[in-house]
Amino acid sequence: MTQPESLHNLLQAVSQGQISPEAALDKLKHLDYEPVSEFAKIDHHRALRTGFPEVIWGLGKTPDQIAQIMEVMRQHNPVVIATRIEPEVYTVLQARVSGLRYYERARICAIAPPTVEPQYPGAIAILSAGTADLPVAEEAAVTAELSGFRVQRLWDVGVAGIHRLLNNRHVIESASVLIVVAGMEGALPSVVAGLADCPVIAVPTSIGYGASFGGLAPLLTMLNSCAPGIGVVNIDNGFGAAVLAGQILRTADKLKSSA
Repeated sequence: MTQPESLHNLLQAVSQGQISPEAALDKLKHLDYEPVSEFAKIDHHRALRTGFPEVIWGLGKTPDQIAQIMEVMRQHNPVVIATRIEPEVYTVLQARVSGLRYYERARICAIAPPTVEPQYPGAIAILSAGTADLPVAEEAAVTAELSGFRVQRLWDVGVAGIHRLLNNRHVIESASVLIVVAGMEGALPSVVAGLADCPVIAVPTSIGYGASFGGLAPLLTMLNSCAPGIGVVNIDNGFGAAVLAGQILRTADKLKSSA
């Protein structure tokens, strides 16, 4: 159940006399944001404003802080996501947070059902240039799936062996939004955008030799692409690419419903 649904059900219960106004007020007192000890304020209104609940950034937080935040968030959201969680941190969290799932390649841990059914039409296709780009690509894929979107993966189709991409043109043609993840020189999004009739979100990674400057070279390549219809997110930001792709599909569905 999403937070808007929970709020609607709570108000309906009050109107039908199933719950007292005082009890409802107690439930609503932390609706906008809720403090967690002295180190965090959880934004419970974010899903109401943007369609996506708050997600925990794991780097820089202690396992105890992450665990406390997750326990508060699970009271309001059916899926709670924490990104950039290393295996040793997950080991600690697993003992603290019940029902926790770990997606090791994506470095994501989540409180989620075994399967999250797609809530929106369309599909997000995620392409990676090389195997070394998979952690960022999987971060995008897992984030999108846990957010209720259908995902198709196509890995290791970089421009050094362009036939691997061209042999899978059906993936490009069937996608509603494309996320293209590449390091090195970052050429793959430009090639894909020249074949696609849908938005392309380019994700530069920090994979590459010294002159790639930790992802700056592919970032500049993507920003300077001659292929139109490309949006570029920050280096290694698979999470941000997934949310942007989701917003595109949500907006398209909203516009279709209002037509």
